[in-house]
Amino acid sequence: MSKILTEVEKLVTPIVEELNLELVDTEFVKEGRNWFLRIYVDTPQGGIDIEHCALVSERISEVLDAKDPIEQNYFLEVSSPGAERPLKKESDFERAVGQFIHVKTYELVNGLKEKEFEGFLTAYSEQGLEMEVRIKTRKIKVQLTKEKIAFARLAINFSA
Repeated sequence: MSKILTEVEKLVTPIVEELNLELVDTEFVKEGRNWFLRIYVDTPQGGIDIEHCALVSERISEVLDAKDPIEQNYFLEVSSPGAERPLKKESDFERAVGQFIHVKTYELVNGLKEKEFEGFLTAYSEQGLEMEVRIKTRKIKVQLTKEKIAFARLAINFSA
């Protein structure tokens, strides 16, 4: 599966960059009997519209049809990553400093009985990140190394 995504990303990235957009994520998943290739794009400032998605879809379809990197039939979907966009690249985390995020870890962290955290990203470096989170009734700072992070995304702060 990762071989397919690697090949797709190689084909898609130049198209997305040529359109001054950013490739946020790709996924190739089976749902029921159908396969879906999902490509999430955004503008560097955030806020992509349906016209951008349609243009990207059209251009990507041409390349995928010509190169044919996927054996099975699939549906192509190009869309915005949404308000809760995943944080994967260094630049994603750097832009997210000061924003509310959700992080899942592979294991319990810092003696806490938690593997999921929501709070404000206060700092990010090559080593990891620091968040200000609320555990029960108190605010604490949590430091996470990159190796411990299973998944991170922007989140909507409902307590604001």
